Amino acid sequence: MAEEENTVETSDVPSEVQLKFFTKQEKYAVPDLVFAVQGNLGVPGLNSLINEILKEDSNEDNYKDIQFDFLIAGELLRTSVTSFLESKGISSENVIDVEYLESTPTPSPLDCILHDDWVSAIDFHNDWILTGCYDHSVHIWTRRGEHKLNIPGHGGPVKGVAWLYNDGKDAAFISVSTDQTAMIWEWKVESNSIECIHVCRGHERGLETVTVSESRQQFATGGWDCLLKIWSADISKERGDPSENGDEGTTSKKRKKEYSSASSRTPLITLKGHKEAISAVQWTAVDEIITSSWDHTLKIWDAELGGMKSEIVGNKSFFDVHYSPLSKLVITASADKQIRLYDPKVKEGAIVKSTFSSHKEWVQSVRWSPIDPQLFVSASFDNSVKLWDLRR
Repeated sequence: MAEEENTVETSDVPSEVQLKFFTKQEKYAVPDLVFAVQGNLGVPGLNSLINEILKEDSNEDNYKDIQFDFLIAGELLRTSVTSFLESKGISSENVIDVEYLESTPTPSPLDCILHDDWVSAIDFHNDWILTGCYDHSVHIWTRRGEHKLNIPGHGGPVKGVAWLYNDGKDAAFISVSTDQTAMIWEWKVESNSIECIHVCRGHERGLETVTVSESRQQFATGGWDCLLKIWSADISKERGDPSENGDEGTTSKKRKKEYSSASSRTPLITLKGHKEAISAVQWTAVDEIITSSWDHTLKIWDAELGGMKSEIVGNKSFFDVHYSPLSKLVITASADKQIRLYDPKVKEGAIVKSTFSSHKEWVQSVRWSPIDPQLFVSASFDNSVKLWDLRR
């Protein structure tokens, strides 16, 4: 995980501690016995012990050692066993339960997908990648890096993209831009043809972010006009007058002509409350949305009733927020280089559950693992991406 410390063996510790090992990964289970080990053992020593036991029980002639992480009292071990016990006030005279699990390997790049300008947005769906670029275009790629489509259309940098669905034959997605519009696109995968179905107008300044509800029936947008807007995600092709509701957005004559076949859509709900730009927005429940803003606040909104439910006030501008449906927790990226963990169920006056420090510059983006409630990644202006574990 981020900035892990190497285990050091120390000598000024009690000679032995009693450990009982267990794991949730059944293929790595060892006998349910109590082991007396040297108290100055750290992760390398415990790894050797577990691998020796597994090697004896294995029928494989060329067994390869496996790297494990070890948890005591729910926290990752990063020092000697005795040092950890002392720091947590746990008596070394008791039998200590130690959980072990296969360690997460260090991520490595698989490919490099080149764009003509800055990449400002990305979204995944199965084997498909959707990207937005500062050259006003949207791109579709395969996970292997094959470029499928370059989609022009916006009149400014594309700041957010989100898949609505992709069943391998038909697909739809949303793109938002500093040109003050959101566009709903329909993509025929087999023929590789694209069509703009709806142009969503209503924001008074550039858009920064988009999120799609779990039901895929609605989406929400936020941007520099400080407004949160909720829209219908219906892609039915009823055509309307493209000039309809034109007073709620600005488009050039060229773009009006180009997308005269696309209907103009207005928001279902507009929510006011932020005092500066909305930097990120995400659905956290069927009728709940969380937003982060440069005004130092996170706000939780009722998407059905159209009002604010609660607010979390920070010390600096929030650049990103992400909610985990697995852990039900929220992480944020801020201008003070810190990553913070919140419980959104706590109402007014919520306190920070944990703070993660390692980045040297602003933290711009954070994302939870979709499969592990303990892991998340962060990206910073210090040119690094870091993988974190809550148990660290």
